[in-house]
Amino acid sequence: MSLHRRQPPPAYLGEFEQLLLLAVLRLDRDAYGGDIARELDVRAGRSVSRGALYTSLDRLEDKGLVRWTLVAGTEARDGLPRRLYTVTPGGVAALRASRAVLHRMWRGLGAS
Repeated sequence: MSLHRRQPPPAYLGEFEQLLLLAVLRLDRDAYGGDIARELDVRAGRSVSRGALYTSLDRLEDKGLVRWTLVAGTEARDGLPRRLYTVTPGGVAALRASRAVLHRMWRGLGAS
């Protein structure tokens, strides 16, 4: 009997999930919902509704790829707390696996 457990493969990520994780990583300590939506719009040219954004972030949380903590709100939010998102080690692993697959698929294709 082996004492080593085999790690499960990284989670499959769709394109939008990849973009969300990358936005959270880029924003680091400023990864709040509104900032994530702006990052997606500016860098990826993807406008996202508030509902779609939070539904997707919840799905990533269910997969164990992001987590959030409540932080104090600002005066602009009347002090209402807000969620600060971070990417988990599993989320980073899933992003790296997705990148590796894309690199393998593109390898050998012309620049067309």
